[in-house]
Amino acid sequence: MNVPSSIIQLIDHSHFSIDLYRAGSLNETQTRIEFIDPFFAALGWDIRNEQQASDIYKDVVHEDSLKISDAKKAKAPDYSFRVGGVRKFFVEAKKPAVNVGKDISAAFQLRRYGFQSEDSPSLRPSS
Repeated sequence: MNVPSSIIQLIDHSHFSIDLYRAGSLNETQTRIEFIDPFFAALGWDIRNEQQASDIYKDVVHEDSLKISDAKKAKAPDYSFRVGGVRKFFVEAKKPAVNVGKDISAAFQLRRYGFQSEDSPSLRPSS
């Protein structure tokens, strides 16, 4: 499979300004709009529901309400990717200044969505 040219452009753009982004000049919302949305759109995901699918059949749900077994209130991963209405994976956006390799809470957040989701048993690891 060839890499779409739009993804190459995103990579080039991010490399050109990486020092500014790591310094905190880009927030989470800007990161989603400028990088994450275009990335998944280039891979064929209907990020903005341009096909006008009904709510249950959207490819991507933003800020999807998710019940976590040990949480007092529902959580909301930034993106929930679905196929045929079934959740397949989550994406949690962070601003580029957050080092997810060192920030334990950032890494834990996404793992928690995938492994403890009460309403997504297909996302739990099999025993």
